[in-house]
Amino acid sequence: MRRQALYDGWTVRAAPGAQVPEEVAGRSVPATVPGCVHTDLLDAGLIEDPYLDDNERALAWIGRTDWVYQTTFVHRVGDDERVDLVCAGLDTVATLTVNGVEVGRTANMHRGYRFGVRQLLRDGNNDVVVTFDSAYRYAEAQQERLGDRPNAYPEPFHFIRKMACNFGWDWGPTLVTAGIWQEIGLHAWSTARLATVRPLVTLDGRDGRVEVHVEVERVADVPLTVRAAVAGVNAEVVVPAGQRTAVLTLTVREPALWWPRGYGDQTRHPIEVTLHAPDGDALDSWSHRIGFRSVRLDTTPDEHGTPFSLSVNEAPVFVRGVNWIPDDAFPTRITRARLAERFDQAIAANVNLLRVWGGGRYESADFYDLADERGLLVQQDFLFACAAYPEEEPFGTEVAAEAVEQVTRLAPYPSLVLWTGNNENIWGWHDWDWQQALAGRTWGRGYYLDVLPRIVGELDPTRPYWPGSPWSGSEAIHPNDPAHGTTHIWDVWNTDDYTKYREYVPRFVAEFGYQAPPAYATLRRALSDEPLAHDSPGMAHHQKAAGGDAKLQRGLDAHLPAPADFDDWHYLTQLNQARAIQLGVEHFRSHRNVCAGTIVWQLNDCWPVTSWSAVDGDGRRKPLWYALRHAYADRLLTVQPRDGGLALVAVNETAEAWAVPAAVTRFTLTGEPRAKTSVDLDVPAYSSVVLALPADLARPDEGRRELLVAEAGGAERALWFFAEDRDVDWPAAAWDATVEPFDGGQRVRVTARTVLRDLTLFADRLDPAATVDRALVTLLPGESTTFTVQADRSLAPAALTARPVLRCVNDIASSQLTVP
Repeated sequence: MRRQALYDGWTVRAAPGAQVPEEVAGRSVPATVPGCVHTDLLDAGLIEDPYLDDNERALAWIGRTDWVYQTTFVHRVGDDERVDLVCAGLDTVATLTVNGVEVGRTANMHRGYRFGVRQLLRDGNNDVVVTFDSAYRYAEAQQERLGDRPNAYPEPFHFIRKMACNFGWDWGPTLVTAGIWQEIGLHAWSTARLATVRPLVTLDGRDGRVEVHVEVERVADVPLTVRAAVAGVNAEVVVPAGQRTAVLTLTVREPALWWPRGYGDQTRHPIEVTLHAPDGDALDSWSHRIGFRSVRLDTTPDEHGTPFSLSVNEAPVFVRGVNWIPDDAFPTRITRARLAERFDQAIAANVNLLRVWGGGRYESADFYDLADERGLLVQQDFLFACAAYPEEEPFGTEVAAEAVEQVTRLAPYPSLVLWTGNNENIWGWHDWDWQQALAGRTWGRGYYLDVLPRIVGELDPTRPYWPGSPWSGSEAIHPNDPAHGTTHIWDVWNTDDYTKYREYVPRFVAEFGYQAPPAYATLRRALSDEPLAHDSPGMAHHQKAAGGDAKLQRGLDAHLPAPADFDDWHYLTQLNQARAIQLGVEHFRSHRNVCAGTIVWQLNDCWPVTSWSAVDGDGRRKPLWYALRHAYADRLLTVQPRDGGLALVAVNETAEAWAVPAAVTRFTLTGEPRAKTSVDLDVPAYSSVVLALPADLARPDEGRRELLVAEAGGAERALWFFAEDRDVDWPAAAWDATVEPFDGGQRVRVTARTVLRDLTLFADRLDPAATVDRALVTLLPGESTTFTVQADRSLAPAALTARPVLRCVNDIASSQLTVP
């Protein structure tokens, strides 16, 4: 068995067309494989960076052009019975020729292809050409042939099996790619090969059980032997002549288990599968790492409706999740190191689940291996989002083929705990005026309620499948009913203030979010606007949400003082995003007995953009990230409105009871205590307690001049303000600050002379590489905090401790800024 990668010597050129710019027409440039046209043209200096300013607009012609990739490689003809050209991923509508002979066509970015080419290969030089037809032309032809279907955006992404967000989204650029985006090479073999290996891992009590399902492809009708080994246990089975499948069962006595982060270790066990000829020679092999664990989804109706509760190894897991989108519009730029950085950012924000959203891709082996390693649970959507999808051919066959391939490919990864049929499509059919427009045409229901659950049930019954996000669990119940299954909450942001989150007590919130611009350094790298303003041309182009700026302004008007300039606007919109999501998460967690999880929209971005992300397109943490770290903490103290008063809620997501004295004090803004109560918290493992607060604490004497401070054990703190910031009688902000250098950065210690509300240090304004360990710190007079700034160079102390780097709400609300 021989494998030969075909990565070298590729070129790409545009097929002739009136839309092709003069500087590109007729020119071949070096192509990186795996890669895509956009990055090749960028590397060749033929296009401007599409992420900067509005350069994206000038590149629309790329998606409407045919592209020709070609290379010449050396092959030595041997005595192999088969030689296959193996393509792990082609984007998307491709015709392949070898030495001038067509060998195959493709029309699905989300699956691999294998073409027999042995008879076409020569000893010595051989040519391969991959011609990509315009994705737009293909999709629009299917749209015309089958009849239009409604979707959320004026693009035909639902008429091609391609990453939907390539066609633009309310956070993403329209960059319709083409190219050889995954591995390509030759595979020479004889007798037989392992076509698929699918280990199904379960627990039987404390014992681990692995059913290894093997499919072989053969060119010789002879008996074959398959052997499997894991954790010291071996099994062997003979595949008789004429048969192609086998199952090996291995039982491992009391193996170390794989657990989600926070629940135990992430133990994985190597598994080896080998295929042997009748004479015992090894023909093929496959290896992976698996984790012994069970997954159960509880949807048994109760007095509150229909729950949606995940258990791993029979331990219920409260989901503290984030939604994941492709981390770059050009997937081959996403390295393992970049994924590891995002995962570490998620874990540092106390996240335990990533939902891979349905408008992107089935995530990579690196993604899933890192999730296994770090104990992050993964929910993987099948790739349907925000549209009515046709079920006619060729789509029906393609969808089934990609689902079979991806369910098989991802079966070994213990981090994958849930398959979801689509994003918002069942909800869209109910509520987005689709039914009249469809006029009886297919829209995807057959995929979500028949094809996909059948494939998952047949190929991987160890994992639950849920037809959609959101989904109530029954066609008889509205798909976005908060009392049943999963729900998305988008009236907040779209039409309502974020305090409306408190009107919901859902079973599971799979999407909710609030926008803010990216970090200042990210904006300055991406935009040449002078001056930078919320509505300057570059800012406007990098706001993809319909009415996004008006919605940001509505949020500011409801809660915060009016910004005087762009610096104020930038800080306040980022602050409002953090406030909105913190309020929502803490509210939902405070109803832990009903709500089993939240998945915030969204962790990451794919380019520099105003969006719902906690980490922006350049990888910088927005204030939301710090708020999420607090709201998703293992132990959360929060003050919540309850029954006309206020309550102290303590949530404990650890294996140890949380027993600690707590105090709640009503202070004036000058730090004078007005009322106080003390309680002994005793919160069992994985549970919460709710304690009503006395009326003298919950009812201020002067709401515009008072706040509540709750503290537990000197570590956890919660605040409650009785008035919106815009209405609070803030004193002019005043503090004392010292800056102390250390190896790798500086420590900025701030001591409040007045109350300082949501004090945040934006070090990236001084050095784009600088990071800060904390944000959104509220101090009473006399209290101190220390910001640890890490940077490659020393930053000016005076700049570190003044506007616009060091900010708080009351430096805007007061008539002047007072600093040392």
